[in-house]
Amino acid sequence: MRQPLAGIRVLDLGTRIAAPFCAGVLGEQGAEVIKVEDPGRGDPSRINGPFTMDDEGNRYSLYWSVEGRGRKSVTINLRDPEGQDLFRRLASVCDVVCENFRPGTLERWNIDPSRLDPRLVTARISLFGQDGPKSLYNGFDHNAVAFAGLTHLTGHADGPPARPGLPVSDYLTAAFAAQAVTSLLYERDARGTGTGGVVDAYLYGSVLRIMEWTIAAYDRLGEVRQRTGNRSERAAPLDNYRSRDGRYVCIVAVRQPVFERLCEAMGRSELSTDERFRSSGERGRHRDEVNEIVAAWAAGLDAATIEERCLHYSVPVGIVYDVAGMAADEHVRARGDLCTVDDPVIGPVRQQAPFPRFDDGAPPVPAGAPRLGEHTDEVLAGLVGLSGAEIAALRDGNVI
Repeated sequence: MRQPLAGIRVLDLGTRIAAPFCAGVLGEQGAEVIKVEDPGRGDPSRINGPFTMDDEGNRYSLYWSVEGRGRKSVTINLRDPEGQDLFRRLASVCDVVCENFRPGTLERWNIDPSRLDPRLVTARISLFGQDGPKSLYNGFDHNAVAFAGLTHLTGHADGPPARPGLPVSDYLTAAFAAQAVTSLLYERDARGTGTGGVVDAYLYGSVLRIMEWTIAAYDRLGEVRQRTGNRSERAAPLDNYRSRDGRYVCIVAVRQPVFERLCEAMGRSELSTDERFRSSGERGRHRDEVNEIVAAWAAGLDAATIEERCLHYSVPVGIVYDVAGMAADEHVRARGDLCTVDDPVIGPVRQQAPFPRFDDGAPPVPAGAPRLGEHTDEVLAGLVGLSGAEIAALRDGNVI
């Protein structure tokens, strides 16, 4: 099985989402990931719900079971000078550090990139970046998505701005950062520079980068993009249409040939020659009218029938799934998009599989999320070279 980052060792120094997910992406492509956590407390994700119960009746975080998988756990007190020295020694035998503390935190702990081996690639993830007038502001994904303008575009035109249903900026920034890390590793190793570098990845920046034509239209046209709900402000028909059985079906038929095929699927071929709908531009100007026609057609059929008819006429279509529908879909099963992870606390649990895959098949199933400090002795002895007595002394001093 292809593992392009085999031999690369990553230190996950982050908490909650962005930096740990960046490290996790690298791990699922073959890197060894070691998570450094605060002794006694660990990553706050360990106490994020929803919860299930372990065999002893204790609550266990399913959030942690997913986001903590595929790595080893080592506890080091980074506020302690001995812990800082220990971290620097551990970092010297690694390739990548992923962190998402507020800018300046690593500098206060004496473990910022300037104090580490220059071969290291460091992914520094923050809300506003490592410098600039807002760099020290505290905040989370919701703040980043709002700042970058995506919240303003999310929701219906006659309603308030709505946040996306998931922490988009955390995951998106992590993915961008992982790609940048591999670029610096390539420069270091394949091109032979011998030095790593720093990736300055900030939450609002990843969202800003995917904002399509929003900035250009404001610059050249003075246009301030607004919310349009599930419909487009320039093209139609496009919407999530409610079916007779109370489900929603996404239909995208904005190109002229596709619209003509949708008309056939609806048994309304005359619509394709209607003056209001005979071109993409005209349908954009009469978007509410054409969308309402499609909505009325969909309301008279069950979702499965709508999908069947659209597929028969090669119209892009998809039932809007909840998790139960998605998990039961034959394509998801055939592609192996879900996998069963052997969690050390709760046993087998089905989760989303690593993504993407390479041409030799699905990547290996990740190891389950580790218990707090589960690998401390193994890593400190095997990588740092500490003796059993030295590890015991550090533990007695609350350094690990």
